[in-house]
Amino acid sequence: MDILGYSSCGWLPSLLYLILLLVLTFKSKLVLESALYARVVQVAIFVILVIHGIQLHDSVFTAQGFVFGFAQDLSLIAWVGLAFYWFQSWFLPISSLRWMALLFAMICGFLPTIFPGALISPKAVSDPWFKGHFIVATISVGLLSLAAMHAMLMSIQDRALHRQLAIVPNSRAALWLEGLPPLMTMESLLFNLLYVGFALLTLTVFSGLLFSQTLFGKPLVFDHKTIFALISWVLFGGLLVARWRVGLRGRAAIRWVLSAYTALLLAYVGSRFVMEVILQRV
Repeated sequence: MDILGYSSCGWLPSLLYLILLLVLTFKSKLVLESALYARVVQVAIFVILVIHGIQLHDSVFTAQGFVFGFAQDLSLIAWVGLAFYWFQSWFLPISSLRWMALLFAMICGFLPTIFPGALISPKAVSDPWFKGHFIVATISVGLLSLAAMHAMLMSIQDRALHRQLAIVPNSRAALWLEGLPPLMTMESLLFNLLYVGFALLTLTVFSGLLFSQTLFGKPLVFDHKTIFALISWVLFGGLLVARWRVGLRGRAAIRWVLSAYTALLLAYVGSRFVMEVILQRV
C-alpha cells in the first residue's frame, strides 16, 4: 500500500480514527446540532474507511498468497461493522453507535501492525470459492459485531432508565443518553441487524461444513473453531425463534445476543489468537 508516499503505513487508519474521535469528543453542543457538521463527519468516516479497506486488502491478499491472523480478522470485522454503520446511518437513527464503532475500528485497525499474521495458503488468494466464503464470513461477523455493540448500548440505556447508573444531570453522558432513540426503536433496529447477520452466518457456517475440502484443502474436522461457530449459530437461531414464538425482548434478549457473539468471536478470532500468540503456531 502506498498513501501519500508512505509504504506499509498500517498505523494510518487508526491515527485517522483517533483524530476523528477526538474531534467528536470535544465538539460543542451547537456544532453537534449542525446538519453540515454531520455530513462532514460522514464524509470523513467514508474517506478513512476507503484508506482502511485498501490497506486491509493489500496486506491480506498479497502476491505471495493469503496472509491472515487474528489481528487481521479483528481489523476486517471492525471495518465491516463500521461500513454497515456508515451506510445505515443515512437512513436510520443510529448515530449513537458512531463513537463505539469508531473506537472498535481504531483499536482493531492497529493490531495488524503488532501481529502481522502468517501466510495461510498460497492458493487461496486466487480461489474464487475461498474468497467468496471469506467475504461472506467477514460480512456476517462484522454485521453481528455491530449488533453486539447495539445490544451493549441498549443495556446502558436500560440501566440508566431504571436508575442503576449514576448519571450526572446535564453531563455529556446524560445528553448522550437523552439523544438515543426509545428502547422499542433500538430493539427493532437490533433485530433487523440480527436477521441479516444470521442469514449470512448460516451461509458461512454450512458452506464451511459442506465444502471444507474445496475451501480449505482438508476434510471437515470438528475442532474448536467449528464447535464454537455451531454454538454461536444455535444461540443466534434460538434467539430469533424465541423472538418469533414468545416475543423475547429486553434484558434477556440482550444477554442472549452478547453470549452468542462471544461464542462467535471465540470461533473466528479466539482460535487463531491461541494458535498465534499463546502456542506460537500458524
